Amino acid sequence: MSPQNESGARAMTDESRSSLELLYHISRDLASALDLRTVLQRVLFQSLKYVGGERGSIIVLDDNGKPVEAAIVYGAKVHEHTTQQLRETLDRGLAGWVKRHRQPALVPDTSRDERWLRRPDDALTRSGAKSAMCVPLLARERLVGILTLVHPTPNTYTRDHFDLIQAIADQAGIAVLNARLYAESQRQARVMTALAASAAAIAATLQLDEVLQRILSETMQALLVETVALGLLDARWDVVFRAASGEHTGNILGARIPAGQGIVGWVVHEGEGIVLPDVRQDDRFLPKAEQFQGMEIRALACAPIYAQGRVIGVLEAINPRSGAFDPDALLVLTGIGNLAGSAIQNAQLFERLQAAHRRYRELFDDSIDPIFLTNWDGRILEANRQAAVLSGYTSRELRDMPIESLHEIRREEQAFYPEKLKAGEMCSYESLLQTKTGQGIPVQVYARRVIFEDTEAIQWILRDISERKALDGLREDLTSMIYHDLRAPLANIVSGLDMLSAICAESGKEGVQSVLDVIARSTDRIQRLVNSLLDINRLESGQKIVQQQEVTPADLAREAIDIVLPMMESRHQTFTNAIPATLPAVWVDVDMIRRVLINLLENASKFTPPEGKIEMGAQAMDGWVQFWVADNGPGIPPGEQERIFEKFARVKRERTPGGLGIGLAFCRLAVQGHGGKIWVESVPGQGAKFCLTLPTASAVQATHGR
Repeated sequence: MSPQNESGARAMTDESRSSLELLYHISRDLASALDLRTVLQRVLFQSLKYVGGERGSIIVLDDNGKPVEAAIVYGAKVHEHTTQQLRETLDRGLAGWVKRHRQPALVPDTSRDERWLRRPDDALTRSGAKSAMCVPLLARERLVGILTLVHPTPNTYTRDHFDLIQAIADQAGIAVLNARLYAESQRQARVMTALAASAAAIAATLQLDEVLQRILSETMQALLVETVALGLLDARWDVVFRAASGEHTGNILGARIPAGQGIVGWVVHEGEGIVLPDVRQDDRFLPKAEQFQGMEIRALACAPIYAQGRVIGVLEAINPRSGAFDPDALLVLTGIGNLAGSAIQNAQLFERLQAAHRRYRELFDDSIDPIFLTNWDGRILEANRQAAVLSGYTSRELRDMPIESLHEIRREEQAFYPEKLKAGEMCSYESLLQTKTGQGIPVQVYARRVIFEDTEAIQWILRDISERKALDGLREDLTSMIYHDLRAPLANIVSGLDMLSAICAESGKEGVQSVLDVIARSTDRIQRLVNSLLDINRLESGQKIVQQQEVTPADLAREAIDIVLPMMESRHQTFTNAIPATLPAVWVDVDMIRRVLINLLENASKFTPPEGKIEMGAQAMDGWVQFWVADNGPGIPPGEQERIFEKFARVKRERTPGGLGIGLAFCRLAVQGHGGKIWVESVPGQGAKFCLTLPTASAVQATHGR
């Protein structure tokens, strides 16, 4: 090899060794740092030092190609938070071309290259960029950033500079990716830590005002802003600010932003958060609506507050103290907003629950009726003031006392069913409240299932009915006295009419006899009414029917038919007797049941139009005989078919025959007193069929061993 070739080879070797040492030094320097901003600064300083240039910039991209961090070095000074400043370059400038093509670019003269986004400072007479190099930062085939170096002199950068900056970019790509991933993991850790701390702090109370203040405190601590405000939606979907912390809070509380207006309205409508680095650059921000009095809003982050899948308010962070929001600001604010929604709703529910408890306690203690709460074993858990007053026991004495020691539970009358209570129904019956002094106070008992201190209990309301009982007694005495006083003169009138009828029959005065017959029938009707009223009183008071005897259904019906038949004939109605003579005898109070059948036949005649049809029938049914009276009158509406058996109840319709409304009430009491049932089957417009069942004599005798 000639000396000249040896010298050239030695120079190339020295140059290669120098390049390798340079790349090794740069690689080691970059690998020693994990902080993203530190890595960016080192990449820029090393590039400017070994390649040359007046200034440089680097933009870090995420996996979607969006800028997440950037830095500019001008001389010896580093400018951070420059992502927004470099966004235009990334969109329309040389960096954007490199991003799209994933290829490096060498621009010897920026004034002659269309890819360069010219600025006023780049003019020939100014000191701006005249030549530039821009290279992609690649790591594992992923584009992680764009590195740009510029020089104020045209044609400064050569192919050697271009190769060197690409070699540096190869080393920097891995370092930037690692630093970005580390920054993301650190950011996620900070977010999780902040959210965990926020969740713990917010969930530590259920008082609404304290919950709101903790939300504000955690937000301010996590985002380091001047002011935090929280607004909730009202019924009109306006946002009303309920809480604020930081500067100028007095001007925020109570402020209202109408539905759909401004950034707040947009966040509520869209259901997603937003960060405005400069509110003046966003047309959605309405200074008149959202610029709180006395406060200058420069930057704003706003996130919705969700509860059960719907927006209930907004959380605002105003003016970061560093001048710009961190990249994770919206993530943190949104996370706190989600936590806040559940916390606010829980606090509101707790407030309503507390208010309901207070109202229930007030109603419980101030009730004019004694109220007891017991467990399912009947032990008293709680009693109100009136319970202590009426029973004579103190609240402490009543606690854990069996409820049955205060009143008799009517189990034998099937008035109290625990299964009925557990199904959510109420049990009611009359009883006596036994006081501490031994006095018995008549009470109406209402028992139902309730929830007491998170467990099921029975609520007993014992309403004092002493006055009602006294009035009932007076009414019964008065009614009984009146009815008995009516019976004696009626009996005398009937006896006198019988005598007059006998005399008229002997004298042959038929005209007088017909008048007497009318008077006799009317008197019989009055007697039946008086006897029915007396029977109603006796049966309602619980007296049993004792004057029962054996009688055939045909004989029982015949007497009733004979009395009502003249009424049917006068109305030209057709009557059919469909009672077989072979039916088994029934065991009844003959006079009482005869009045029941008369009542049903009279009603059928009254409500059936002239020339209508009426039928009375009976059939045997396994120890019972079922009677029925059917007509083709107007019928009874379904809603009235139970009510008509109540005392003084009458079907409301035009041109209805008059009456007191006690006939069917007497029929029901009389039939039920015999152990039977009575009901009506009717379709409006198609007549009515009244049915009743009475026990056969043989069935009663077999039951009682007679």
